[in-house]
Formats: sequence, structure tokens, C-alpha cells
Amino acid sequence: MESSSPNLLIAPCGMNCSICGAYLRARNKCPGCRADKVHKPVTIAQCKIKNCYKFRFKKAKFCFECEKIPCDKLKHLDTRYRTKYHMSMVENLKFIQEQGMQKFLQNEKIRWTCRKCGETICVHKKCCFSCGAELEHQILKEKVD
Repeated sequence: MESSSPNLLIAPCGMNCSICGAYLRARNKCPGCRADKVHKPVTIAQCKIKNCYKFRFKKAKFCFECEKIPCDKLKHLDTRYRTKYHMSMVENLKFIQEQGMQKFLQNEKIRWTCRKCGETICVHKKCCFSCGAELEHQILKEKVD
């Protein structure tokens, strides 16, 4: 995982952008959900969560700052990620809120680092972007106490 400004790679919804396939790819690399670039990818520019009133006008940083957590948009995203990728944005947000960003980032580094080569595992492809080693299902559920 990239070490420069790791906090900026945690999206308002709790997604760790540094493990996203769009962020990891070499061509047309996504800058992450919090990027302030003029030419943002369509997925960021049209993201219903990132464009939520709380983020645009109330300057909230994460969904857990909202009294409606989890809203229908976050529930839908969380269900999809739990089902397809064995990862939960709601659990990520709860972890950040209860244990802090530093502990969350430490946990993510351990959870998503390839045991074979030490590079980043892609949550979407369930494999290491560098060496191609496949992620075992039990590692996806691994958390640090």
C-alpha cells in the first residue's frame, strides 16, 4: 500500500482506495475517492455517497458522522461488497470510529499485503497486483486485535 497520505485513501464510505483495482492499475489510474483533481473518473464524480449533502455542504469526513448511518446508499454498497468481495464498508467505518484511523491503517496493511511478495492485494481481483498470488478466503476475514 502506498504510504504518502494514507488517510486520503480512505473514502467517506469506508472503502480503502489503496486496495481498489482502479487505484492499483497502471493505466488510467484512479487517484482515490478524496482526490480533488479536475478530471476525476466518472465513478467518483457521480458517486452518490461522495456527493451526499453531508459531504458537499456540511464538510463531514465519513459516513459515521451522519445520523442516518447506514443510509440506503451505504447499505446497498456494503451488501454488494460483503457478497462479492468479503469486505464491509460499514465494518470499516465502525472500526475507524471506535479504534481510530492509525489502528485501521495498520490493520489494513496487514490484511491486504501479499504474503508472497509484500505488495498490495486487490480487493476486487482477490490477488496480488504484482506477483498474481491468489488470496485465500480466510485471509480476507483476518483482522488485527
